[in-house]
Amino acid sequence: MAQNNIKSLEDDLWESADALREGSKLSSQEYCMPVLGLIYLRYAFTRFKYVEAEILKDRPSRNGVKLPVESSDFKSKSAIFLPENARYDYLLNLPKEKNLGEAVDKAMEAIEKECSDLSGILPKNYQTIFKNDLLKDLLRLFNNDALNEIKDDVIGRIYEYFLNKFAKNIASDDGVFFTPKSLVRMIVNIIQPTHGKILDPACGSGGMFVSSGDFVNANGINASDKLTFFGQEKVEFNAKLCKMNMAVHGLNAKIISGDEANSFYNDYHKLEGKCDYVMANPPFNVNKVKYEAALNAGRLPFGLPGYNEKTKEIGNANYLWISYFYAYLNETGRAGFVMASSATDSQHADRDIRSKLVDTGDVDVILSVGNNFFYTLSLPCTLWFFDKGKKDELKDKVLFIDARNYFTVIDRNLNEWTKWQIKNLSCIVHLYRGETEKYKAVINDYCKYFTEISKIYIDRDMSSVLEICKDENDFTKVNDAIEKEIQNIKNEQKQHEEAFDKKIDEALKTGDKKTANIAKREKKNILQTLEGLITDINEILIVAKDALWLTEKFGSGEWKDIPGLCKIATRKEIAEKNYSLTPGAYVGVAEVQEDDENFEERMKEIHAELNRLQNESNDLMATINANLKDLGLEA
Repeated sequence: MAQNNIKSLEDDLWESADALREGSKLSSQEYCMPVLGLIYLRYAFTRFKYVEAEILKDRPSRNGVKLPVESSDFKSKSAIFLPENARYDYLLNLPKEKNLGEAVDKAMEAIEKECSDLSGILPKNYQTIFKNDLLKDLLRLFNNDALNEIKDDVIGRIYEYFLNKFAKNIASDDGVFFTPKSLVRMIVNIIQPTHGKILDPACGSGGMFVSSGDFVNANGINASDKLTFFGQEKVEFNAKLCKMNMAVHGLNAKIISGDEANSFYNDYHKLEGKCDYVMANPPFNVNKVKYEAALNAGRLPFGLPGYNEKTKEIGNANYLWISYFYAYLNETGRAGFVMASSATDSQHADRDIRSKLVDTGDVDVILSVGNNFFYTLSLPCTLWFFDKGKKDELKDKVLFIDARNYFTVIDRNLNEWTKWQIKNLSCIVHLYRGETEKYKAVINDYCKYFTEISKIYIDRDMSSVLEICKDENDFTKVNDAIEKEIQNIKNEQKQHEEAFDKKIDEALKTGDKKTANIAKREKKNILQTLEGLITDINEILIVAKDALWLTEKFGSGEWKDIPGLCKIATRKEIAEKNYSLTPGAYVGVAEVQEDDENFEERMKEIHAELNRLQNESNDLMATINANLKDLGLEA
């Protein structure tokens, strides 16, 4: 299924489902789990029909009739058998006099009996949450033929999309249960999981696992064959979302929840030193972690963070997490995780741990992220990456990237990276690692994109320039051609508007209201069509500017430090800066081209920088106050 069709399907399904919610007067919290449960039910039926067809291909017959499929047939194919009352078409066609909510509850119970991994996970109580009519409408909504596709993971995409939408309105007990997808994809793109054990000791709804599976599948490898997923999530609600998420994507994962899943005190899966990859978005700045319990739990290769002698509690657990992530890695393992920005410069025991960590030579990349990347937090954060299998020539080096001013604004409270911005930032890492072929592959991706676009807009002047791009890689020409085309369309708008206004005026002067009204409608339709065309071509222009952003800095693939963006620093340089891992301390400030500077854009950048500095100041003051409190002093 084409990507643009999937996107349209996601939008349509969400708008319809949200409209049904508004009519029901249910809150997002009440609506979230039951709706995700119905998406899982639809997935289970699609998967059942697909496997059933595979089984029936070679099924023996009796009296000319193929033998019916059984539960054991499905187990042999690692799939779930659905009793008749758990099948989506059965529920859709249930007689009106039957209680549909009760039937859905029984369907969920039947699936849990067939799959012990889902026992107690699937949502129930549909008969008390939904009225029959609403539930029927939701079942019809997800009875879309596009959801019959297994290979494209369409339902998995729908589940993730809905989870993302719900996450904007629902926060778990420990913060955001859904890590924004652009952060997850950035982590996956940099650690590049391809095999072995993946651990997320704060797994939330399982986004890290799903994105890893997508990365592997995109490279022509079956994720379930090559990757084993392990997760710990102490919040039960989040763990249920995660297990359904894994099931919908067809991924096998070992997820533990509850008290045993508290990673501060338990390594439930016993994976210290055994993981090929570790990924996480742990809760930041957690305090009151019990010192002795954390000490006994181990996984502290660099010692314990500072703690209060009186209370025997750790004041800030950021470096517990950092130590754990490193300790879990095997001799060639990679880790990528989200961390509070303050952790790159925190002092005392944290600084001592950080110095030992840097001295291992396994710190790989540190990337600063700007404000508003989370749904419920405005503070900036940092992405950390370890690599125990670094090339010898990189052991003495760390790549610093300051991406705080590189993002796309979604709304006034939310920013993200587009897929092209993720590719661009990943290219910086590729060049640092000497992987020039991966950089060139991204350039080819841009060229393929513009070549395909040229076929869609074959009747526009820019088409020939986009087609040439695939040979010349000249994205300056591409930008100029697209900007010229937008201006051409605006000129068309103006000409049409003037012509129609003249026609309308002449008709009104003669009293011909009918002709005037027809002309008004034609004018409105043509201007709207051209406005829509401008919107579409502006989207192409955004991609072209990202292509230009990359090639202006690195040409055909030559590494260089870019002031204000990226720098490779040695361990000696880091030691000279008191083991700070703050990217801004190394990359410096970008040079400003006064002659070419757009005043409005520059003011936006200055405003964003002032907001960032204010947030960092507040974050630092909170840390200072917490440290003073631990010492028995008041700020």
